Amino acid sequence: MKRSNRLPLLLLVALALLVAGCAAPAAALPDDLAARPIRVVTTVGMVSDVVRNVGGDRVEVRALMGPGIDPHQYKASEGDVLRLGTADIVFYSGLHLEAKVGEVLERMGDRIRTKAVTDDIDRASLLKPAEFEGQYDPHVWFDVSLWAQTVDTVRDALIELDPPSADYYRANAERYRSELEDLHEYVRQQAARIPEDQRVLVTAHDAFNYFGRAYGFEVRGLQGISTAAEAGTSDVRQLADFLAQRQIRAVFIESSVPVRNVEAVQAAVRSRGWDIAIGGELFSDAMGSEGTPEGTYMGMVRHNIDTIVNALLGEQANVGEE
Repeated sequence: MKRSNRLPLLLLVALALLVAGCAAPAAALPDDLAARPIRVVTTVGMVSDVVRNVGGDRVEVRALMGPGIDPHQYKASEGDVLRLGTADIVFYSGLHLEAKVGEVLERMGDRIRTKAVTDDIDRASLLKPAEFEGQYDPHVWFDVSLWAQTVDTVRDALIELDPPSADYYRANAERYRSELEDLHEYVRQQAARIPEDQRVLVTAHDAFNYFGRAYGFEVRGLQGISTAAEAGTSDVRQLADFLAQRQIRAVFIESSVPVRNVEAVQAAVRSRGWDIAIGGELFSDAMGSEGTPEGTYMGMVRHNIDTIVNALLGEQANVGEE
């Protein structure tokens, strides 16, 4: 019988604390940072990207979750816990995005430095949809202006860990915030190309609520914010009625979510006499492959808005039918 590399949460925490017990307490600063990069472990790619931009040459970043990985359902492995235990600092998104991994990190926090990059975002600016059962929507990176607030959080955490490099981190943070301001304006300008009554974004799950609020889109999803929920027949029928009545040109698939539910909507809309395209693949809970434009946060955001605008304006052929 093949041995699984996934362990129950309590056993993972026990292993994590055992590893951490060999390290210095979280309050202590490593004494050899001047001679080496800071060892950083991150969870999702969006967090990794902020850390790399702010930390520059002073950080060595290893992400637990790569392209196409759904953080809502990800479970930490033995190898993950060992990596966490040897990190100088662990950055994660927070707001329950990482589910079980987040629980592990919270329990390790008194022995290993951990920081949720969303900690300093004003809770009044966060969304709290009913379908997320009283929790905040964690997908804040879809509003570039909101995600930009994580830059200062990462900067301050790195300065606390590595005070001699403070000016370097401040300069990197200032540069990156400026780039994000330009990106936010680019997304706004692209969105404005679409007539208001056609600014409807339909995807497999409700990850794009911040995007809709920031850039003027009505957002519909077949699943709730967590991809653990499955769309039912009534959901497909109601959404198909809406799309046919509004004559929306395209719906979208996501890199970390199975395509079958969106394909079901497409078929249902066509049965109502309206031809709707699958306008392309959007990146939602994961970025693209390393070394590609979509493997960076800025590249991912540009890909998403360009794909959405082109498809809703009818400027892109239907995926799978070219």
